[in-house]
Parts: sequence; structure tokens; C-alpha cells
Amino acid sequence: MERFANRILLMTGWRRSLLAVLAGALTVLGQAPFGIFAVCFVTFPLLVWLLDGAIAKPSRSWIATAWPAFATGWLFGFGYFVAGLWWIGNALFAEAGDYVWLWPFAVLAIPAFLAIFYGLAAVLARMMWSDGIGRIAALAFGFGVAEWLRSFAFTGFPWNAIGYAAMPVPMLMQSASAVGIVGMNALAVFVFSLPAVFAQGRWRAGFSAGLLVALLGAHAGYGYWRLAGAAAPDPGAPLVRIVQPDIEQSEKWDTERRNEIFDTLLALTAEPNATGEKPAIVVWPETSIPFILTESPDAVAAIAEALDSDQTLLAGAVRAAETGDGDGGSTYYNSILALNADGVIIDAADKEHLVPFGEYLPFKAIAERLGLKKIADADRGYSAAETRRTLSLPNGVVVLPSICYEAIFPYEMQADGDPATMIVNVTNDAWYGDTPGPYQHVHQARLRAVENGLPLVRAANNGISGIFDAYGRQLDALGYGVRGAVEARPGAPLPETIYRRYGRRIFLSILFVLAILAAGGRVAGRASHRRRNP
Repeated sequence: MERFANRILLMTGWRRSLLAVLAGALTVLGQAPFGIFAVCFVTFPLLVWLLDGAIAKPSRSWIATAWPAFATGWLFGFGYFVAGLWWIGNALFAEAGDYVWLWPFAVLAIPAFLAIFYGLAAVLARMMWSDGIGRIAALAFGFGVAEWLRSFAFTGFPWNAIGYAAMPVPMLMQSASAVGIVGMNALAVFVFSLPAVFAQGRWRAGFSAGLLVALLGAHAGYGYWRLAGAAAPDPGAPLVRIVQPDIEQSEKWDTERRNEIFDTLLALTAEPNATGEKPAIVVWPETSIPFILTESPDAVAAIAEALDSDQTLLAGAVRAAETGDGDGGSTYYNSILALNADGVIIDAADKEHLVPFGEYLPFKAIAERLGLKKIADADRGYSAAETRRTLSLPNGVVVLPSICYEAIFPYEMQADGDPATMIVNVTNDAWYGDTPGPYQHVHQARLRAVENGLPLVRAANNGISGIFDAYGRQLDALGYGVRGAVEARPGAPLPETIYRRYGRRIFLSILFVLAILAAGGRVAGRASHRRRNP
């Protein structure tokens, strides 16, 4: 293995660049829907060996010195994000095709931008680089910081964070209850990169192999222990039904089909189950109602007729509010409406974290001069909620609302109001078709349940809808492209998780330990160099 590592280290030119891109692209196999996390034990050692050789020529310029490491990390990231996010381009074909010309931007420019974070991770790592296991800690530190920055910089887009690859199944998800995805990002890179040390002599190989087995054992063992102690499902918990209408995006706002779409939602809501028990809560997906509900009294009456007296409907819908400036205009919100059996909207929650270019225009004045519009509902656009708050339902359930990709942001699982007993995520992934996108989305949403110890109810227009308990275990689900309804009892929330109580402090502690290990490796490396070269 030492000879192979040296060949990677000494690579130059296009071969080196191609290997970095391919290593990044292959890393995506660790993410949903594949879940082949073993591939990361190959790709991250390749990255380590490439960074071993990322040495600049002597220069007084800091940029010139950092460039080889940055370029290596950026190429790895570019391959990773192109292979993992190519499906974003499908959104441009979902409706009239007016935005097809933006396809190269979606498929190439977005990954190129996101890859900058991995370039910075590589630069941070090289600043603390050494020739032993310390460099593994340095790389983990760099990626931990980079993924943290990616979660909020420029509104944030932490999709396919590396840590998810280490948590493909519920038993391996439980570590998120202790360290969260932000902590798992750094720890996963550390573990995935350890095989790179196998090429550095018998003692180092043996030590790193032992450490690898110990960390993997702790990861899996903690998950096994936590699930073994899980309480049995509560048969008295409220029954929740998810309605999945499976409407093509190109037909979703078709005025000629809106009554048919609405009737489908009502029929699936009222459909009897095998036991005859009525669900206490029914959930419709994001923007499921194809018109402004408050402007259609007949639709409100139809909802009231479909619900029994003790049922509550949570419907993803567009909410309109008067602007208040006297011009008769309206402000629109992407919302979750809570309706009772009388058809009364008893509460509502608006989306706080909007999608740039999809739901609003950043730098609107400049963008409109260039002829750009919102891709999603271009003539209207949405306004963001001022704050996130829970919804208290009549049956005692308190909902933490999450609309669309808000579910991928771990720090957005906090809200004003009563403490939540359940997360409800409504989304519409029809924009992306049957691609890896919807599978990645639901996998990331499940981790929010584990981190927070809260059951998750996820309603998607055409999939993947599912009900998950507070351990992230799937209770029931509907696959992509299926029209129907599914129901289960999500159960009670768990006691406050370690991550929910100490999240940021745990993350900072992990970074601190990695920085100490990296610094120790660098000091030891310099001392060894002085002994060899007195």
C-alpha cells in the first residue's frame, strides 16, 4: 500500500486533477439512495494522499502557497457535488421550460461554488499537516469547519453533508442524538480517512486499524444500545395520516385541473382504513391546495365535510395577507395551515427559510434588470416568516413546522411557543423527478428526528412520504410516484437529547480535540525531522 500511496502523492497534471474529481464523485455512493458508506474508506484516503503531494513551490505569496491544497479540495468537492446534485437541473424542465437556459448554472455552477468550501477545508488541513495520524485529524478539522460554514453562509445549503454517509440505517443514526450532524461531519471524515495511515509502516498501520475498529464499534454499539432500550410503541398515541396525491409539477397549478386535484386530496383524507379508526391528524404536502384557500368558501366547506369533529388537518398551502399599505395588494407565504372540522383555520406557520431564486430573488433589483424571475411561481414569490413557532393542536400535539428544505438545517429545529412533541415536514419534491434528490431529502429529514428526539411526519406531494419515530425508525411510508395515504402512531417525544441540550458546545469540543491532535502530530513530525537531520 505504501507504493500505491506514493504513486498518488507524486501524481501531476490532468491525472491528478481527474483522480481528485473521481474520488469526490465516488464519495456520493455513501449518500442516499445508495448508502454504500464503505466507498468512503477508499475515497478519503485518496484525498489524504493527494494532499500529501499538494506542495507549492517556494513563494512569498500566501495564495500561491495555499493554491495546490485548495485546488485539490475544490476538485474533490466539484466531483462530489456534481455527482450528488445533478438532479437540481430537473427543476428547470418541470414547468414551461422557460428556464432551461439556466441548466448549466444548476448542474455545474452550483457545485463549483459549493466546492469552494471543500477547497477551504483542504487549506485549513494543510496548515496543520504532518506525516502521521495528525494529518487525519487536520483533515477532519478542516471538513468540520467547512461543513459548518456551509450550513449558514450565503443563506446556507448543507445538502449531503459528509456525516450523513456514516448514518445510512437507524442503528448507525443514533450517534446524531449525541453529536448531531455537525459533529458527525468531522468524526466521519476522521474515521473514513484513517486507512490512509495503513501505508505508513506496521506500527502506525496497527494503531490506526485498532482506532478505526474502536470508533466504528463505538458508533454501532451506541446505536444498538440505544435502540435496545427503546420503549414499546404507545397504542394510545394519536393516529396520523399522510396524504400523498402524486401530482405532476407541470399540472400542479393548472386551473383546469385544480378541482380534480383538490377532490383527490379530500378523497384520500376521508378514505376509511382497515380498523375503521379515524386519524386524529391528517397532513397534506407543501402547497398542496392549488389555490388560495381563504378565497374559496366552497373549498373550506368541503374540508369541513371531510373531517370529523375530533380531526385536525395540517395542509401545506399558499397563504395570502394584505400588505397593509392601502394599495389592496397581498403578501404571499408558503405555509402550513391547521384547520378543524368546522373549516376554521385555527393556526398557521409560515416558511422562514426561503429558497433563493426558487421562492425569492436575492438582489432583486439587479436580478430583474437581467430578466431573472423566481423559478417557483415567478409572478408572485413568497415572503419569509419573521420567526418560527410551534403549532398547538386541540388533541395536545404540539407541532414543530418544517417546510421543504428547512428540514436539512439542524439549527432550525428550534421554535417559539410550547415545546414540540412532533416534527411535521411538508414538501414538494416533484420538481426533481425520480432522482436521488427525494431520497437524499427524506434521509436528511430523518436525522432531525434523531437529533431532537422527536417523531417526524413527512408529507411529500409525490414522495417520499413517511412517519418515523423519535429514533428515526420508519413506521410506514409511501414510495416515490405512489398516490395514496399512509398512517401510523408516531409516539411520544424522548427526553431531551444530549445534542439538543449541548449541540454547539459538543461540536466545538470535537473541533478542539481534533486541533490538538493535529497540532501534536505537527510538533512530533518536526521533532522527528530534526532528529533525522541534526
